[in-house]
Amino acid sequence: MSEKTFKKWERSKEEEYFHKKEQELIGKMRQRQAEADERRQMAVATGVADEEVLNDLQGLGYTRETVSLLHLAPLVQVAWVDGQVQTNEREQLIQIARLRGITEGSSADRQLAEWLDERPSEEFFQRTLHIVHAMLDALSPAYSEASRRDLVAFAIAIAAASGGILGLGDKISDEERAAITRIARELESNRGEAAKGVLGK
Repeated sequence: MSEKTFKKWERSKEEEYFHKKEQELIGKMRQRQAEADERRQMAVATGVADEEVLNDLQGLGYTRETVSLLHLAPLVQVAWVDGQVQTNEREQLIQIARLRGITEGSSADRQLAEWLDERPSEEFFQRTLHIVHAMLDALSPAYSEASRRDLVAFAIAIAAASGGILGLGDKISDEERAAITRIARELESNRGEAAKGVLGK
């Protein structure tokens, strides 16, 4: 290869390299823009403006279509306490989802079905619960307290859905009771009084 040909080839390779890097940079910029747009839409959907919370939501895999499941995640956690989601628990969760406006066949509905088929990680549940707590704290005291009580009440309903034998005995197991108490404690603004009165204990 002559020196002239070599230099031409070398210049071509440099141009190819820099073009590739330019395309990678453009791709990253588009990705960041898409993530920023997603966060803005989640902010509208949740009423949360805190960038750190929105980043956490994205890190957990929530999208503007599935962020409506936030308040159902603790209920799914209770359903999985005994190692599997019973039919009655699944039906109860779907009914609650419908009450919260999650329509059949939607992205949120499909995500819920995945959670019920395969248990999310403990870290996922804990981080989600932390975000729910932060969101509730941002509400007015009266609405925040009502929302906390509703969530705990739904958790109790899920736990009771498959409990007991032939309708007899305690419908909520000790493990479920402990899980609900932990959820109530995490959601409580004043954590010193967190589980007071939960499940009559």
